[in-house]
Amino acid sequence: MTMAQGERKYIRQGNKEYNGGEFNESEIQYRKALDKEINSYEGNFNLGDALYKQEKYEDAARKFSNIADPEINREELSRIYHNMGNSLLKNNQLQESIEAYKQALRNNPNDPDTKHNLAYAMNMLQQQQQQQQQNQDNQDQNQDQQEQEQEQEQQEQQEEQGEQEEQKEQPMDQISEEDARRMLEALQQDEQQLQEKLKKQKAKVQRIAVLKDW
Repeated sequence: MTMAQGERKYIRQGNKEYNGGEFNESEIQYRKALDKEINSYEGNFNLGDALYKQEKYEDAARKFSNIADPEINREELSRIYHNMGNSLLKNNQLQESIEAYKQALRNNPNDPDTKHNLAYAMNMLQQQQQQQQQNQDNQDQNQDQQEQEQEQEQQEQQEEQGEQEEQKEQPMDQISEEDARRMLEALQQDEQQLQEKLKKQKAKVQRIAVLKDW
């Protein structure tokens, strides 16, 4: 059996497994075909499809990208880019999938499936961008609210501290003119009593001294 015959055998077996829904087995057969002929277009393309069916979207997109040769006829190239776009879309690489669909339409402008998928991907990207913008707006709003709450809390703390300092100073400020007058009168009365006491003591001393002179 020649290399080409071996390749065809594994591709046929891979197609059989693929059509039966055995995508993992079909992948194995397609890889065996590529062991025989690594540049087999059919083997590589079908392997990409098998990977896609197993939800190995990143691997599938890479496989389609590797075989996107400009020398291939435009119809086949359109199929490659279409499937690449599907793989990228499933992998949530929306911008990349849009570019792949555009490449597919450049090679086959009238493909309705690619047009539909391109419109879907562009709509998904728009929704994603709107959601991201909304999330950013909400984040900014929450940050502004937190800053306002912090400023309000700092202002309340400063006001509370000012009230405490004012309370410490209030006892001196609260001495009324009436209280001050009474305090002054009391001091004057004490001083007057002291002066009278001193006068009495002085007179007593003088009387004693006079008696001694006699």
